[in-house]
Amino acid sequence: MERPPGVIIKVPRPRLRPLAAVTFDVGGTLIECQPSVGHLYAEVAARHGHPGLSPEWLNANFKKAWQQATRFSHTPAEWAAIVDETFCGSVEPPPSKSFFPQLYDRFSEPDAWHVFEDVMPILEHLRSKGVKLGVISNWDDRLRPLLRKLGLEPYFDVITVSCEQNACKPARTLFERTCALLKTAPEDTAHVGDSLDMDVRGAEAAGLAAFWLRRGAASAAPGVIGTLLELNKI
Repeated sequence: MERPPGVIIKVPRPRLRPLAAVTFDVGGTLIECQPSVGHLYAEVAARHGHPGLSPEWLNANFKKAWQQATRFSHTPAEWAAIVDETFCGSVEPPPSKSFFPQLYDRFSEPDAWHVFEDVMPILEHLRSKGVKLGVISNWDDRLRPLLRKLGLEPYFDVITVSCEQNACKPARTLFERTCALLKTAPEDTAHVGDSLDMDVRGAEAAGLAAFWLRRGAASAAPGVIGTLLELNKI
């Protein structure tokens, strides 16, 4: 896969000693919604008197609403606004006045999520090498219970959630605080995520090495990985 035009990824320098810690983004890196956001929205809507909504239509609306959201802090009120925009014109009253609480809770359930196949093997491998592991995620207070339900929580020494820190990636404070909790220097820590802006640039600004996860990349550029299993090489 060719690097997108104008994108520069710093290649982690050759190391005289192994990395002390690796931190991970969650959504799109460790887990993904299954079968899709639109399918789950349609499922909950149908249970509350609105059958037959197209998951594909809801997915398209959600993507547009998500892209238009600015300074998103993952509060329930902000999620309610996203949901209302996604369903705009298709249900009355809007979800925020009806089934939003049930829809919000639906995404707390483990069967709403799929753990990528490469996650457990790489976490096991890194732990076997004595590497400390962390999470740095823009999420709300549903994340910790969700990671527990998915069997992922025990792997991580530190879990940093944006809603608990009053800051969101790419704020460097999230990366700095996580390194402090891990008791590792930023230069001895790498962060992995699927967002160039939130993960790669945020981590690099805080002095960490960064790997941009672009799943399925057949021939990734330096600093870009197509699977978490490529972390075996670091």
